[in-house]
Amino acid sequence: MLIIGIAGGTGCGKTTVVNQIVNELPQEEVGVISQDSYYKDTSHLSYEERTKINFDHPRAIDFDLLSANLTELKKGNTIEQPVYSFVTHNRTKDTIMTHPRKVMIVEGILIFSNPEILDLFDIKIFVHADADERLIRRVRRDIAERGRDVNEVLDRYQTTLKPMHQQFIEPTKAYADIIIPNDKRNTVAVDIVRTVIAEKIN
Repeated sequence: MLIIGIAGGTGCGKTTVVNQIVNELPQEEVGVISQDSYYKDTSHLSYEERTKINFDHPRAIDFDLLSANLTELKKGNTIEQPVYSFVTHNRTKDTIMTHPRKVMIVEGILIFSNPEILDLFDIKIFVHADADERLIRRVRRDIAERGRDVNEVLDRYQTTLKPMHQQFIEPTKAYADIIIPNDKRNTVAVDIVRTVIAEKIN
């Protein structure tokens, strides 16, 4: 099994890059796991307490479970992947049965910040986008998909997103094997990644 990590700041376009890679590969041979599914269970907290959690800090992520799940997949075993709700800021009771594939792509802003997870990746990709571009995308997404208002998004950006990016995400670019610019010039980089994957699969 080939495990690929795709990291980058919030709103950098990781999902777009993942889709560009996946769309050219046989569907039954590629699986995708999102770091967002692995936010820690917060059932013991009230909704008000949950809204105050810094979700952009590595301690918000259940890296132990993510590591255990990736290890099981590498052994050829099926896992139950957690499902997270951004509306309630908590895991749901549902899980997704995830089967091992020849290629597993793990995407998330903080996946390179954990040494144990970092060691599991065969290829490490960092998607780069300018800060203002990432902010615009984040504002649009959180309003459209997560029911936030613009003041809430901007306040969160200033108080947590920006400082956490500078402290925990941007420095991990140094671990990347490939840095992909998220603009129309990224075609060559994505093609290289697809070629490497295709060679590993075959």
